[in-house]
Amino acid sequence: MEHATKTALLAGASGLVGNELLHILLESPHYDSVKIIGRRHLDIMHPKLEQIVVDFDRLENCRELLAADDVFCCLGTTIKAAGSQQAFRKVDFEYPAKLAQLAKEQDAQKFLVISALGADSKSKVFYSRTKGQLEDALKKNGFPALHIFQPSLLLGDRKEFRLGEKAAALLSPLFSPLLIGPLQKYKPISARRVAVAMHHAAQDLSIGIYTHPSNRIVELSRRHPIEQKNGTG
Repeated sequence: MEHATKTALLAGASGLVGNELLHILLESPHYDSVKIIGRRHLDIMHPKLEQIVVDFDRLENCRELLAADDVFCCLGTTIKAAGSQQAFRKVDFEYPAKLAQLAKEQDAQKFLVISALGADSKSKVFYSRTKGQLEDALKKNGFPALHIFQPSLLLGDRKEFRLGEKAAALLSPLFSPLLIGPLQKYKPISARRVAVAMHHAAQDLSIGIYTHPSNRIVELSRRHPIEQKNGTG
């Protein structure tokens, strides 16, 4: 196998999916360099890893540092954690949109982003509308390949407690078998599976815009050797 020469850039490495993805990227033979951008350094060291502390409100000030082949965006919050709809929109729309713009200026070939099932720029639901507006904005950037991931309820160990998600996770074994056919995309999905699928999609040489709902994410995650080695949770 030829020596890897690709560089990955990851935003949101401290989050549920982002943390899983970070370890996958560091293990991946496809990348010889992994950059992560965030507000603070993470307690992790690796010969491939470069940590870049940024102010997302002034992301353009470090545009040269954002050069990468594949850009993974796992940024996201909740309205409760953000404190307001305006603050939520900043994290879930403005920051990813700005990152995409700057990454494209640095000739990134792929942009892979976590959106949400039901994302729709015309939705009456603020959350879904914001996610849909981000998707619409990203589609205008002109990346050779854009992959949009729309997971349903994410399963995993979060740092913060979310009552609704915890309850749904506990009930998941009961109602998931009922979600068959067109309803499969509504099954809860582990953060590990989403991360594995994102890495897999980044190795696809196809160009274009691709949207992956939860059921498609599961299919992608099952094809990857890292998933078979470490499991998906």
